[in-house]
Amino acid sequence: MGDIMQESSAAGFGQILASIGDLFVWTIQNIALAFYNFGYAVTNPSLWLDWSDKQAIMRFVYYGGSVEFFFVVFTTFLIVTAIGMWKRNFMWAIVRGLEGFANTTGRFFAWAGLLMVLQQVIIVFMQRIFTRPDIVFGFGVPLQFDISWYAEELKFYNALVVALCASYTFVQGGHVRVDLVYSGVKYRTKKMIDMIGSLIFMLPAATLIWLYGWFFMWRHLIVPKPSASDKLERLIAKSRALRWNVETIGFSPNGFSGYFLFKILLVAFAAMIFLHGIAFFYRSYLEWKEGPESEGKYLDKDTLGEGEEAYEGTH
Repeated sequence: MGDIMQESSAAGFGQILASIGDLFVWTIQNIALAFYNFGYAVTNPSLWLDWSDKQAIMRFVYYGGSVEFFFVVFTTFLIVTAIGMWKRNFMWAIVRGLEGFANTTGRFFAWAGLLMVLQQVIIVFMQRIFTRPDIVFGFGVPLQFDISWYAEELKFYNALVVALCASYTFVQGGHVRVDLVYSGVKYRTKKMIDMIGSLIFMLPAATLIWLYGWFFMWRHLIVPKPSASDKLERLIAKSRALRWNVETIGFSPNGFSGYFLFKILLVAFAAMIFLHGIAFFYRSYLEWKEGPESEGKYLDKDTLGEGEEAYEGTH
């Protein structure tokens, strides 16, 4: 009986090792193929960017959520990281560029919060004071929608702030952080935690959101609806019947008709979080490498200006 259990354990351990070996070989093969796939895509852009061709649209849909695209991104990350570890100024430039992109995007779309407040005030005035069922903007051929359309559009403004200002808020240190051990450990340990967190949690989560959101978005833009399980050949076959079918149905008869925009924002959110996960990993590594004196280096954080300085001076 004991011999049988030992043989079973040995066989199970051998299968695990074989699976790990197969995974390693598969990963190396896909990293090697990434160079070919990237070169082929760059030299043949019409195959996936010429949207007058229905097959090109389906290729774009397939590759946007494919293993091939993942390994192109992953291989690029490995190469940039290797160059950055060799030339730290290059890595700092990547950090500044990605953080600048997050800050610029967030600062612009944060104004959607003000638009949301102003539009809500207009809706209240039109409903309660002027008792109008709709709001009309413009001359000649005016923009006219029911009050309920504008009321539901407020969700879109909120989605703009949430999706496109998340990485900006991260740069500014505005997200709530649950701290169990972080504040009590040494400086370099903190940076190690940040690096591990970005690689183990932030980047994989953004990747999963992208993979889900990519096909979720396209299923509300075209028919026949693509599936994440469809192979390229299957999607090419579906392209014969392809037509645009953009989702314009609201929750109410006269409600907001641009709900496909929320799906696009989900994909944009995933992309921005992924990019900032890379920036956060690079910053954490550089601050770990260069020591406490580099903490916050090149960090562009918003301040309240003179008012804040005056407040600090009186306290």
